[in-house]
Amino acid sequence: MSLKKISRRSFIKQSTFVGASVALLPSKMSAVKDSSLKLRLGVIGTGLRGQWMTHLCMLRGDVDIRAICDIDHEMINTTLNIIKKSGNKPPDIYKKNEHDFLNLVNRNDIDAVYIATPWEWHHEMAVAAMKQGKHVGVECPAALTVNDLWDLVNVSEKENKHCMLMENVCYRRDVMAVLNMVREGVFGELLHCQGGYQHDLREVKFNDGKQPYGGGLEFNDKGYSESKWRTQHSINRNGDLYPTHGIGPIHTMLDINRGNRFVHMTSTASQSRGLNKHIIDQGGHNHRNAGTKFKLGDVVTSVIKCINGQTIVLSHDTSSPRPYSLNFRVQGTEGLWMVDNNSIYIQGLSKEEHRWESDEDYLKQYDHPLWKKFEKSAAGSGHGGMDFFILNAFVEPLKRGLKPPLDVYDAASMSVISPLSEKSIKLGSAPVKFPDFTRGKWKKNKPIFGLNTDY
Repeated sequence: MSLKKISRRSFIKQSTFVGASVALLPSKMSAVKDSSLKLRLGVIGTGLRGQWMTHLCMLRGDVDIRAICDIDHEMINTTLNIIKKSGNKPPDIYKKNEHDFLNLVNRNDIDAVYIATPWEWHHEMAVAAMKQGKHVGVECPAALTVNDLWDLVNVSEKENKHCMLMENVCYRRDVMAVLNMVREGVFGELLHCQGGYQHDLREVKFNDGKQPYGGGLEFNDKGYSESKWRTQHSINRNGDLYPTHGIGPIHTMLDINRGNRFVHMTSTASQSRGLNKHIIDQGGHNHRNAGTKFKLGDVVTSVIKCINGQTIVLSHDTSSPRPYSLNFRVQGTEGLWMVDNNSIYIQGLSKEEHRWESDEDYLKQYDHPLWKKFEKSAAGSGHGGMDFFILNAFVEPLKRGLKPPLDVYDAASMSVISPLSEKSIKLGSAPVKFPDFTRGKWKKNKPIFGLNTDY
């Protein structure tokens, strides 16, 4: 169907069928749902994220949490209360020391492990779990260095265990509708995409973990509150520290690792001002953290080149006052979509030439079949419903013995943006090459994300 040759009225009439057609595509991963199957799970990390995902697991009925692990006893107790209130059997507890997770992953009654710990532990825990025969779901990033990401890939391949990045923005309702539009050719051939993590985190980075956000300016206190470990990355590192939210949807739209791949990137950082200014504005020049030196530039901009020709701009902006935005833009030879003003322009379809229109009608007509099917189940699940979908995408395939729609190669290619951005900045914004974690398999791999109507 040539979009240049159809009218706007025809588009609205036909797009209901077009948007639903993705659900009819054949998929080797499809299987009859068996509600009697259960995934036996171990949870490592029971902070706020771990507690929330535990809560969602308890709502499903097909997840049996056998064990939990954390060194924070208060967080352990809160998680136990969540499980108790759900009416499920209490799990075994591992809380002796930082390496007690090794005893959890060594159990023979666990199929998979979910990891929601500080970033620097993700690689070690994921590798240990896979070596003990467990599949892994790990919060972003999957690892912090190129070598550690290669290690994840190598161990996953050797042990034949899946490692899925629990990155939730791929399942956001609007971007899944746009994914439908991309696959149906509404934008023509894709040329350029944008994304980013633009989120004022000053109140997160200066919180002692005991008060609501905005309740303090401390990050050196004892304990494992998010402010302690997350802020330390802003002190020690300069790069795109959190690329996976911005790159996730772009990754699926451009078929990265499945007919396309990232080739090289450059990164540039602005000066670092926002975090010091926040301390002084709130606590004065004599505050004990007023003299802290932060390496992280307030705005980090990265440009990625794909082997099929497309370009991508990613931004990381967490130290300045600003509204939240993931800065999505999808541009092709027939038009483009931008998230910040909920706008779209399609050549031959938009009401007026050279003028934006609302994306509302398009997003409704191309609403993804997964959202149509699970809208009620996803309601209230967190991140606008995305947390339901990412957990479902982890649980459903694994309990059936199938492959998750986001694999270890996706985890590696999204997470590696962070260390590569640091390297580029150190080299004066010089281009750096992406590793091919698939070892050439990207040439024959076919897209799988969003093509199964169950996950």
